[in-house]
Order: sequence, then structure tokens, then C-alpha cells
Amino acid sequence: MDLTLTCPPSKLTDAETAISKIKNGSRVFVGTGCGEPQYLIRTMVEDMNMQDIMIYQMLSWTFSGYVDDPKFMKRFSLKLFFISASMRKAAFEGKIDYVPTYLSQIPRYFANHRIGLDVALIQVSPPDKFGYCSLGVSVDITLAGMQNAKTVIAQVNPRMPRTWGDSMIHIDDIDYLVYHEEPLVESLPRLKSPEVAERISFYVNQLVDDGATLQIGFGHLPNAILQHLNNKNDLGIHTQLITDAFLPLFEQKVITNRKKTLLPGRTLASLCMGSEKLYQYVDNNPMFYFRSSEFVNDPTVIARNDNLISISSALEVDLTGQVCSDSMGHLFYSGIGDQVDFLRGSSMSKGGFSVIALPSTAQNGKVSRIVPHLSEGAGVATTRGDVNFVVTEYGIAELSGKSIYQRVMELAQIAHPKFREELIDVAKRRHYIFADQLPPSQDDLIFLESYKNRMELKNGKTVEFRPLLPSDEFAYRSFFYSLQEKTIYFRFFYKMKLFSHEVVQKQWASVDYRKNMSIIGQTRIAGHQEIIAIGSYANESDSRAEVAFVVREDFHSMGIASHLLATLEDIAKENQFTGFVATVLRENAAMLRVFKKRYPNAKIQISGGNDITITMDFSDAARSTPAGLPASGKP
Repeated sequence: MDLTLTCPPSKLTDAETAISKIKNGSRVFVGTGCGEPQYLIRTMVEDMNMQDIMIYQMLSWTFSGYVDDPKFMKRFSLKLFFISASMRKAAFEGKIDYVPTYLSQIPRYFANHRIGLDVALIQVSPPDKFGYCSLGVSVDITLAGMQNAKTVIAQVNPRMPRTWGDSMIHIDDIDYLVYHEEPLVESLPRLKSPEVAERISFYVNQLVDDGATLQIGFGHLPNAILQHLNNKNDLGIHTQLITDAFLPLFEQKVITNRKKTLLPGRTLASLCMGSEKLYQYVDNNPMFYFRSSEFVNDPTVIARNDNLISISSALEVDLTGQVCSDSMGHLFYSGIGDQVDFLRGSSMSKGGFSVIALPSTAQNGKVSRIVPHLSEGAGVATTRGDVNFVVTEYGIAELSGKSIYQRVMELAQIAHPKFREELIDVAKRRHYIFADQLPPSQDDLIFLESYKNRMELKNGKTVEFRPLLPSDEFAYRSFFYSLQEKTIYFRFFYKMKLFSHEVVQKQWASVDYRKNMSIIGQTRIAGHQEIIAIGSYANESDSRAEVAFVVREDFHSMGIASHLLATLEDIAKENQFTGFVATVLRENAAMLRVFKKRYPNAKIQISGGNDITITMDFSDAARSTPAGLPASGKP
């Protein structure tokens, strides 16, 4: 390629000459990750005149081949804003320095010279006929790095894609141009535990609605989650990083960006890390709009997207909701990165929220990642006030707006079963929860997902049905206190006044999800889910279970009790029951009609008192009641 057609001869030079302009003691910024100028880095390291050079970089790859060389370490000091997998060992050994900061703030540090830069080494595409080069797959903090360095040296690589957005820089802003063609760094994260990732993805999928705009964090787990969103429609993307995991969703038209409220029709990102296939896909593709980190990661910008869902990972979450994502105890592991920026942006987004996804255990199941307290030395990257949903392979914990007691129960519920009792015991000692608190079931309750369903009401609302869980205690109590006295009397046969912790705990503690079951119906009211119905059955004999329902008054005559009855029947049959028995007050005509409608030949026994016993056989069940819509498929 003849660069002399578009470049002043005074700027064109060889790598050795360009690198020689770096003075000893210089502070050198190096472009990010897969966009780093590998040839310039190698030339600089091989120039033995280079001494006492301080390197600033966000994600580093090429330097990982040198950090075990004592001679290199004497000449260069590496300061990284994020620790890549290839640099983790060096970080553990204290060979590199980690700068903990939010990605949105790094460009500002360059601009106000909190972090002064003498030289920037970047990689660009060849200039067009107007003299504009592209930063390609690395705009992020690279744009700010070159804008605030005294000297800019660029490796011109024809393999660097030209990307749309703020990636264009003119050759007038570059001091030295070095032409060298080589493949870009490729980065394909290795999936550590496919089965666990699939189960986590199954739960995250339940939280993502059609038309949502997504942010996907760094790491193998967020990438794996993307693979399981192919049943969605019209997703949008506003994220720091684009990887190969996005490609199938683009190709299948799952990601269309049509519903985005900020830059509709375009995927907004800062950098790209993946394979040659990905780099070719973004090359000159107007669907992608690359902006620098101070824009993409600015929480106020993020919040301009309605329904923004932030999905990121963590190393540990403690029982109060504090999140560690950058260190394993005293050992720095990754970085704060974009997590806090997007958690806060998503919380300000209309309809937005955040998801922290992590496996329940580490070290081959030996330790829990849901912990009583963060490890000694672990950093609190995300405060307990910033966390919304936490997801493991055992379910979803919702923490936003919840008390410490509720958080403990939510998180213990999604911890690995073998650690749940221990977590509850520690929480008791710390007075986080009631002294008589029972631990969640130690069973793997993934099978409960098949018991979830939903129904559409005539008023346009949707009721979602699922099994009752220990973490529902507060919502359960609120539900009963919202009922009228007559409704409570029909359910319990006396005017029950108190629904204390002891009463409610006894209810869910008796649920074994097989012989004894309770299903709640929830609907969204004023932005949050409220329980509006509960149906239960309890083991009465080897073949029959006693069944009972209660529905909030403003949802009467909508078919909810009939739907609950059909749902409980299906579950009871699966657990080897052949029929139900129910005791109903004579004046409760509505409930009698529900039972008679489904079981026309039910046996009715009238006692001398005020109640009626109804015996129902499943074989007699009428099939006129519409089946509910499944909430989601099995994992």
C-alpha cells in the first residue's frame, strides 16, 4: 500500500525510528486489547535504550509474553486499568500495577492530567483519500489517550476494520505513521462450565423481555448468556464490548435495535474483541456506532435507553448484597471495568434494571460464591445499594428495595444447596434474621421451573404463577393483611387476625414441593410484583391431598381460582396423587362452583355444622378450563 498518496512523507517512518522518539522516563499509553499495536510494542521492548518507561493500558495482551523476563521488568512498569486473563498470573505475583477506576472516568483522568501521558502508541486503519484513519475495534479509552498525549505514534494496519462513530482520526493528529500488516489479536473466551452457564442463562432469559436494550459485561459467563437469548425479539445493544457471542443474534435478527430510545437502529459500543470473523463483520458496518468510554459508560447517557438491562458477572456476593468483581481476597483478578457505570445507568433507566450473574460455587464446588462476608482483602466494587437481581444456577434473587433479612433469604435460596444451612446459621449469629429462621430447602429445585405458568386476564393484566419460596415471607404476609375479613374467614373458617413470622414460616416450611405444595399468583402493580392469589394442597392420605385457595377480592370472578386448581392438579398427579379433598363453608358458593365446574361428579358430604366436604377424583376432571401459558421452557 502506497501511503505516500495520503500521508506527508515527514510522518512516514519505520518502527525503530518512531520508537526512538520515546525518551527514558516517559509515560506511554498503549491502545486497548485486540486493537493494541503489537508491532510497535515489540519494537519498543526490543529497543534496549528504552529505560524506566511507564505503560498505561486498559487490556493488555502482547506484554504478557514479557512479564516473566526480569530484564523487561527492570525497564518497564505496567499500570493496567483491567487485568486480562493473560495478565492474571503476573498480577498475582505483583509484577504489574492495577489502577482501580470506572471506565467512564479514565478519559477524564487523561484530559485533566491526573494521569499525564507523553506518548500514545495506537493502531489504525490506512487513511482514506481525505486523510482519515479509523481506530477500528479500539475506541474506548484509546481516543482519549491519543488526544491527550504529547506524541502519537500509529501502526497503520490494513487488517484494522474501519468502524463508524467517533473512531475517525485525521493523520494531522498523528506524529508518526508506521506501516505494518499483521493479524489483530484474537480473543475467544473459554467456557469453564457449560452446564452451569446454561442454567444461569435459563434464569437470566426469564428477566429479559422482547425489545429490551442490553449491556453485556466482560467475561465468559456474560458471553454464554447471549447464546441463550435467541428466543427474544427486537433486542437493542448499548455496551462497552462486542464479542463473537453477539454474531448469531445479529444474523438471526434477534438484535435489531429498533426499540432503542437512544440511537435507534444502531449498536452502540466502545471496543471489539473476538475473531477475524467478528472484525470483518463490524468493518464499515453502519449498524455499529463506536464511541469513547466517557460517552458509552456515562450513567446519564446509559439511562437515556428505556428498558436498559445490565448483565455482568462477579466473583463473590455477600449476604447483604455487596459485590466483589475485581479481586480474589488480596489478589487482583480483573477490574471494576464497566459494572458500576452500567448498574447505576440501568437503575436510572425507565424500566431498566441490573443483573449480577455468577456460579454458586468456585474451586470445583469447594467454596460458595454466596458468602456471609466478602473475603479478607476483597474490594467492594458494587455496593449493596446498587444491586438489583443476583442470578446463580439455582435461581434469581431480587435485592432492590429489600431489607437485610429479605436479602439473606433471597441469596441463601440461590446458593448451592450444601451451603444454605451454613449461611443461615451465620446470618442468625449476626442478627441479620430471626433466631428461629428455618433454612431454605437443600434440594435442587430446578424442577420447579416446569410448575411456572401465566394467564392473561380479561382486563389486560397478566398473572404469573410459581411455587411459594421462603423469600416470599414479607409479600405473603402483605397479601393476607390486604384481604377483607370475610375472605380470610372463608379460607380459615375463623376471623384470623395475625399473620406473624411464625405463622407464615410454618406455611412455607411445610412445603416440600412434592407432597405439600403452595402456588402463588403475582401480577405487576405500580412497577413491582404483588401476590394476588395463593393455592395449596397438603398430603391427606396416600392418594389424596387437601386443597384450598384464596384470591384477593379485586381479582374475583376472573378465573384465577379455576386456573390454580388446574395447575395444582397437574402437580399433584405428577406426585402420584389421584384426587383432592376440600372443606368449604356452606356460604362460600363461589368456591363450590369452582370445584363443581372442574369435577362435575365430585362427592359432597354435608356435616352437621357449617362446612361441606368435597371429594374429587382427577379422572373426573373436566377439560374446559384453559391451560396456562408456560412462563418459560425447561433449561
